[in-house]
Amino acid sequence: MSNPLAIIGRVFLNSLAEIGRLSQFAAVAVIHIVRPPIYWRLALQQMWLIGYNSLPVVGLTALFTGAALAQQIFVGGSRFNAESVVPGVVVIAIVRELGPVLGGLMVAGRVSSAMAAELGTMRVTEQIDALTTLSTDPINYLVVPRLLAAVVTLPLLVLVANIIGVLGGFVIGTERLGLNAGSYLQVTIEFLENADVVSSMVKAAVFGFFIALMGSYHGYNSRGGAQGVGKATTNAVVSAFILILLANLIITVIVFGDQA
Repeated sequence: MSNPLAIIGRVFLNSLAEIGRLSQFAAVAVIHIVRPPIYWRLALQQMWLIGYNSLPVVGLTALFTGAALAQQIFVGGSRFNAESVVPGVVVIAIVRELGPVLGGLMVAGRVSSAMAAELGTMRVTEQIDALTTLSTDPINYLVVPRLLAAVVTLPLLVLVANIIGVLGGFVIGTERLGLNAGSYLQVTIEFLENADVVSSMVKAAVFGFFIALMGSYHGYNSRGGAQGVGKATTNAVVSAFILILLANLIITVIVFGDQA
């Protein structure tokens, strides 16, 4: 039977090695972003695929979440005769947390897996090696456009998600819960601050970077045929989820930690 400490040590060292490879891959990709050539046509195509094609799922997620959140806050607030807090809590929760996080997770599930599958297929069919043979840098051609597209489009998607999420809370609050529409909008505007919007956009840009990075990294380094591509797809989504939640915590503590 293997020594349990040896197993733990092996897992720990393998994890450090994987973090090192990922960090090196990310550093090379970032360097190539500021070093020409940049394939803008491919970047625009990725913006369309990541941004426009993700609008339905992100919008529906935000709408249902905002509506359900308003209902729950109203029920909880009614126990303390505090139903008037619904607009303020909804807008803060949506803009600061739920909009960027849920939007990022939904895009990660859709985009990271697609990137990993596409690049993984290119790797196992030796198309990436063919690019190198043709004197085309695979990082420049395949990874950089995806990183640029995700970093640019995620803030726009999250902005739309925030608006739709607040709208969902407004519709439920005014149509079902009996709140006054004018008062609802006034409280929403009063509670929303510039720091909330800025932190939401910063989170979205960081999430977009991680989504494209994990999808590209796992797809680019996949091995073992169809089984390897499937594993890369799963790893891309799971790792993107973890990094999104971790980055969300860190940014939240940095931006709002001194308000405790």
